[in-house]
Amino acid sequence: MTSERDTPREAYVWTWLPDRPDPVVAGRLAATGLGLQFNYGRSWLERADRVPLYLPELPLQRGLLPLAGGLAMPGCLRDAAPDAWGRRVILNRLLGRAGRDADTAVLDELGYLLASGSDRIGALDFQASATEYVPREDEGSSLEALLDSAERVERGESLPPALALALQHGTSIGGARPKATLAGEGRRWIAKFSSSGDVQPMVKLEFVAMRLAALAGLEVAPVRLVQAGGREVLLVERFDRVRHADGRWRRRGMVSALTLLALDEMLAAYASYEDLAEIVRHRFEQPRESLRELFGRLVFNILCGNTDDHARNHAAFWDGARLSLTPAYDICPQARTGQEATQAMKILGEQRFSRLDLCEAAAACFQLSSAQARGLIDAQLQQVHVHWRAVCDEAGLGAAERNALWGRQFLNPFALQGYPAT
Repeated sequence: MTSERDTPREAYVWTWLPDRPDPVVAGRLAATGLGLQFNYGRSWLERADRVPLYLPELPLQRGLLPLAGGLAMPGCLRDAAPDAWGRRVILNRLLGRAGRDADTAVLDELGYLLASGSDRIGALDFQASATEYVPREDEGSSLEALLDSAERVERGESLPPALALALQHGTSIGGARPKATLAGEGRRWIAKFSSSGDVQPMVKLEFVAMRLAALAGLEVAPVRLVQAGGREVLLVERFDRVRHADGRWRRRGMVSALTLLALDEMLAAYASYEDLAEIVRHRFEQPRESLRELFGRLVFNILCGNTDDHARNHAAFWDGARLSLTPAYDICPQARTGQEATQAMKILGEQRFSRLDLCEAAAACFQLSSAQARGLIDAQLQQVHVHWRAVCDEAGLGAAERNALWGRQFLNPFALQGYPAT
């Protein structure tokens, strides 16, 4: 357990400037009476190439920057913090078996930031020092070792030091399901594992959905399905890392839709596609193309039964001045027992039913006519039908698994209610 004396009161925020291979310190995140507040360092503000970590949240100003209403820390920094799975791994390392049932509040937010791995999503890291950068990562772990580590954490078993280090690498990736980061063949991946509580082959389902989304014309992170220790593992190629001609990796800054919408984690249920589309219209590069893509992602989420399309599962690149959509990720059909379903984000007004006719009704929000919206929807429906069997073959899904998915997660009749048949 950590004592009050051990609880950190500050963390230094390091970042990778666009196209630079090495991090520099940008400022300090400290506990105040209002929450965790950030201030830029003088050295950062004096740099000729300085950029704001995110606007409008953290403008380039001296002194403690105010928190947006309802936020306990800047959203763009919270985006780089570990989520449920990462926190579980950290507690396992700190508390051993007791970590399985420990209250996650045993560590505060600063504690999790400083205990999680450095290879986090985006271009930020958190350090105890303002002058010395010490990465918390491990590049040499095999996929089998990572899978074994994840399974032990799920069982509540303590990890030997070598395995604890292996899994530490991916604690800051985010999400609730078991995962780790991996490097190989000149590429970087997020490895996603099955969970002991799965009642469906979730790894295969996400592979099928991601592949079909790409074949339906959406910009999607590349995926591979591989075997490790007799189990399927989904590899999702990282789009926030770019390898340059010198062989070194650059990091791309990112912010979640939750941050774009200036919402706290506890207010995520208020996030909406309509509000996100408005931000895209006013602040994104190539807004018309981005709106079309965002509409397509909404439609495909409904077609494949992905109701977990919350605001952390949408993101944008941020280079200090401009925003652009990242490739789509975390498209995974969710189990459902009945017909009626709702999306995690509202679609139009307060409506969030998982129906194509609601997407068509919201077309104007995405600068699309009803005819254009129907054209995009019909094209996706056609592509799902055309590629279904081949993609299921790629995933190794048996006949029973396919029959259980078709008409339930994929193309559920509720999604088609009120939408004219083509």
